[in-house]
Amino acid sequence: MFYSIKELVAQSHDYPSVAELMIATEMANTTRSREQIRQLMARNLEVMEQSVKEGVAGVHSLTGLTGGEAKKMDEYLEAGDFLSGQPILEAVRNAVAVNEVNAKMGLICATPTAGSAGVLAGVLTAVRDRLKMTRDQQIDFLFTAGAFGLVIANNAGIAGAEGGCQEEVGSASAMAAAALVIAKGGSVEQASAAVAITLQNMMGLVCDPVAGLVEVPCVKRNALGASQAMISADMALAGMLSVIPTDEVIEAVRRVGVQLPSSLRETGEGGLAATPTAVALKKKIFG
Repeated sequence: MFYSIKELVAQSHDYPSVAELMIATEMANTTRSREQIRQLMARNLEVMEQSVKEGVAGVHSLTGLTGGEAKKMDEYLEAGDFLSGQPILEAVRNAVAVNEVNAKMGLICATPTAGSAGVLAGVLTAVRDRLKMTRDQQIDFLFTAGAFGLVIANNAGIAGAEGGCQEEVGSASAMAAAALVIAKGGSVEQASAAVAITLQNMMGLVCDPVAGLVEVPCVKRNALGASQAMISADMALAGMLSVIPTDEVIEAVRRVGVQLPSSLRETGEGGLAATPTAVALKKKIFG
């Protein structure tokens, strides 16, 4: 068992991969066999794929606050006249798709939460063909992300209600960045750097859902998280490091989360949720 990124990095060298370290950890903490654990993760991957497909086809939430924007991004990509790189925009499209499905009360895989479910799924489905990933490698991608997410969850948090969106979408983005580095052939040390870079850039992000619903700005924040994961991974793979050790960055995130006022921790009382338009929308939805 590992309780810090430093321990994760050290212990990973005793296993064929970070994914295998995570599987061994799961086996030690549950009564499940290796095969059962991989089957469960394979099911998670299937749910991710289905939610991406459903969202890109076009869905709308019951409130009408969100929906149809993954389809717009898909059409934008098809037109071929865009500013950002195609892999990043595909990750953005897929991330939005998953969270639009979540907003319509569809089936998604919380990674690590429902509100941040689009990031990991969006990134993986955007790069797997480009990286020629086998099915087993895609499942390993999720275990790798889970290993880094486990440390973040135990030392900072993963819920917007606990420490703001820096912990929710921030943790999902950091997990995706680390898994991307490993999938691209980078080292576990580079994956650690990607986590630090990601969390530094998302530190302080508040959780301010309009009308208290996981729709605005949550859906588009998953797009931000997906794009940040891609950029962080490239920065780490290029050899860029974090001056502050990853574990210290995670601790800083925890401290910032504790210092955030309750109005900026998923209560729907501050930030965007307190704007005149948001207040009017809340009245319209709930009466």
